[in-house]
Amino acid sequence: MEDCSTSDLPLAGVKVLDFGHTVMAPTCGLILADLGATVVRIERIEGDPTRSLKGFGSGFFGYLNRNKESVAIDLKNPESRPVLESALQWADVVIENFGPDVMDRLGYGYAVASQLNPRLVYCAMKGFLPGPYEGRTALDEVVQMMGGLAYMTGPAGRPIRAGASIVDMTGGMFGVIGITAALRTAEKTGKGAFVSSALFETTAFLVGQHMAMAQFGGTEVVPMPDRQQAWGVYDLCSCADGQMFIGITSDAQWLRFCTAFGLHALRDDPRLASNADRTEARAWMLPQLNTALSNFTMAQVEALCLEAQVPFGPVRTPLDLLDDEHLRANGSLLDVAVGEKRALVPSMPFRINGQSPAVRLQPQGVGAQTAKYLQTWGISTEHARALFDKQAVAGPH
Repeated sequence: MEDCSTSDLPLAGVKVLDFGHTVMAPTCGLILADLGATVVRIERIEGDPTRSLKGFGSGFFGYLNRNKESVAIDLKNPESRPVLESALQWADVVIENFGPDVMDRLGYGYAVASQLNPRLVYCAMKGFLPGPYEGRTALDEVVQMMGGLAYMTGPAGRPIRAGASIVDMTGGMFGVIGITAALRTAEKTGKGAFVSSALFETTAFLVGQHMAMAQFGGTEVVPMPDRQQAWGVYDLCSCADGQMFIGITSDAQWLRFCTAFGLHALRDDPRLASNADRTEARAWMLPQLNTALSNFTMAQVEALCLEAQVPFGPVRTPLDLLDDEHLRANGSLLDVAVGEKRALVPSMPFRINGQSPAVRLQPQGVGAQTAKYLQTWGISTEHARALFDKQAVAGPH
């Protein structure tokens, strides 16, 4: 957090081995690291593949790996086993999101790890929790399709994945919730725990509101673009130079909105007196609103919506957020460097006593801290040298 030492952070002193890759477990590790935990990424000796991804994945490494250290180890090399066993004894938390049974096959699953360290909290993030699907591999997009999220996002007949890795990231967040709860129990009992979170069950949780709506409310589940609106005005409106979403959820907001925009005829029309009336009149009312708003610029619409105290939001691209006055003013954009490249990325979306987690350590080079942690984990200088020579570990030394 800004102006805080690591010791002031909530998870200071918690030691984490992060075996994560791609998005789900790295998100979990990022949150733990931002909250002050010592997070050591265990990556391949050639480096995590996300370091060199292109296109959609080209930002994964830089975005998800601040405040973490890097130790490069060949998990399949028998020479590295003493290192990993010492690391597991050192750690408070292990996180991993390999495919089903991979850590068990490598010899570092929970059964082995908990024998080495009974107080260890071990979090496995998978595609599915135990059940008929647990042996399957999964991806964010796969579970969005399976879990109904893509169905709800796209128009009827055209399921579309959400515009971010929302299930991977939310699944990582649920991993953090489970870990912190298990750590609390470990403080009291001295016993660790096996924590699991999964993409499919995370998706089910996200669409649970629609499941509940159908069962409790008797409301048909249709994709969001085709849903029956609960409010008369809850739509994208076309301005002179862009689009603005406006949501009017009370009769008082409607009166203030019409007054601010000079829409006196609509304000005084008895057919639009209540929200129920406006919902029934959407077919003829919305075209009139759009025609009126098309005479205003986005800046004018924003000013008038502020005056009327109604919810509104301009349609933007992610890059537009780089210049957002609110995010810049409150420190929600962090300066992150990977090699010679720099980027502004979002901070954690919460504050503790008004302070936000900051960048204490930039994303590290492959194995930047391997030598340091070999020493921490009790590996002698001679043994460490042999491990580097045999390429069981990698990094500067």
